[in-house]
Amino acid sequence: MTLSAPRPVAAAPRDAVADPRSAVFPEVSAGGYSRLDGSVEFWSRVNAVLPPDATVVDLGAGRGSFLEDPSGFRRSLHDLKPRCARLIGLDVDPAVKQNPALHESHVIDPQGRFPLADASVDLLVSDWTFEHVADPAHTAAEIDRVLAPGGWLCARTPRKWGAIGIPTRLVPNSLHTAVLRRLQPAKAEVDTFPTAYRMNSRAALRRWFPTSRYTHCVYEFDAEPAYVGRSPGALRTGLLLQRLVPARAASTLMIFIHKGGSR
Repeated sequence: MTLSAPRPVAAAPRDAVADPRSAVFPEVSAGGYSRLDGSVEFWSRVNAVLPPDATVVDLGAGRGSFLEDPSGFRRSLHDLKPRCARLIGLDVDPAVKQNPALHESHVIDPQGRFPLADASVDLLVSDWTFEHVADPAHTAAEIDRVLAPGGWLCARTPRKWGAIGIPTRLVPNSLHTAVLRRLQPAKAEVDTFPTAYRMNSRAALRRWFPTSRYTHCVYEFDAEPAYVGRSPGALRTGLLLQRLVPARAASTLMIFIHKGGSR
């Protein structure tokens, strides 16, 4: 099987022209996403390293909330099911069993083994999950165990010391839902989970995935500053702050790590 183009999707249900972001990002009206869209950046690169006939694990797959994304283009990039041989969802949340974007799903114990054989996975993707990992030693060991030589670990997460990570760590987990309800009203409460921030820095990644066995293709990225709100004024303020911050201090880590060797 060869890697196919993203399958066609229905038009976005929301009128992109009415999107308040279009006052700052006029290109949003042409496809429903901005030039700084972090999801387009991340999932485009995931697709670029996705091998044909791959067994893929989505760690933290959840209920498949990306299917509610108003941008059809973003949905098509995220939807790996038609482009791999086997897509397995793992999550501590039982909602993963209702995720229609997977071939199979498993509810896992945070301290338990992944229900997968050693060296059986070609690509493991984890989107906005590493910030929730409370036991990085265990999680990294399980990723290392199931990832085949030559396989890819692809993850997106807030940087521990970035514009998202620092204020999030200052706010108690018990208040995260209330804060996000104000800043990101489109995010469902069921998609909000406690954070730990123990697997969110270059140093932590080098510790748990040593460069003697892994090639690190990790970079910082500043997406549109949705964490400040969606109003034009808030977005302009967020963009100004991003310009004042050094690139290495950006809000997000894009993690692409290649395991040495071949199958």
